[in-house]
Amino acid sequence: MPAPVANEAVSVGVQYIDEHVLVVHKRAGLVTQPGKGHEDDALLNGVFALEDGRLGNQLTNLGAVRDFGLLHRLDRETSGLVVLARTADAYDGLREQFEARTIRKFYWAIAAKAPSTDAGVINKPIAESDPKSTSGPGAWRHVGEKKLARIHGRGKDAQTAYRVLAISAIGRQAGALLECRPLTGRLHQVRVHLEAIGCPIAGDGLYASAAVAGLSPRLALHAWRLSFTHPISGATVDVRSAFPKDLKGTAKRLRIELPGEET
Repeated sequence: MPAPVANEAVSVGVQYIDEHVLVVHKRAGLVTQPGKGHEDDALLNGVFALEDGRLGNQLTNLGAVRDFGLLHRLDRETSGLVVLARTADAYDGLREQFEARTIRKFYWAIAAKAPSTDAGVINKPIAESDPKSTSGPGAWRHVGEKKLARIHGRGKDAQTAYRVLAISAIGRQAGALLECRPLTGRLHQVRVHLEAIGCPIAGDGLYASAAVAGLSPRLALHAWRLSFTHPISGATVDVRSAFPKDLKGTAKRLRIELPGEET
């Protein structure tokens, strides 16, 4: 796989940076990694242009075997924080934390209704669709070339912890703001799990009904916080991102009063 090309036209919000680690903000609508149809307009293309291209040269040295520093991805429709490593030692150390599930990722989600309990853990296995499969949990529909996910007994284990932060002034059936922490890393995990308990995310055009999809101009999901152990210094790194301006309108329409962000 060739190294991504640098593209300074792709805006990247740097939230944390040192000589080993970088945390950036991805806007909604931006793909995380270059691919078919997005060879030069992905988040990673913008990252490669940082520091007048010097960062891109550094990440190129990590090579495709270390994903050019990229440690995880967000759905195109999701906004929020993404962490990258600048050095091989940092990448390997953070990769171990991801595999051990010790990196803490937190999302804000505006759901079409509040769960029946104000906090809990959704524990339901998730299977991904597979265009090459003719039987089993992966043999089912796609949207174009886009993989989808669903709850399936033969899927991989998946757990999402959640808590309710605010409920619509109209009532629990009218919407709620949730904080979700995926304890595993499955495809579309937060979206699929919330839909499975009857609380689909506003603006979700893949898993929600047309009525719910129409509640927000985009998927109302934001990766607002990342907390991890610095792979070199051992210090705790806790990075946070403000509530997106474009989702404040969604919350207002559903009459959800946003709490303070130090939650």
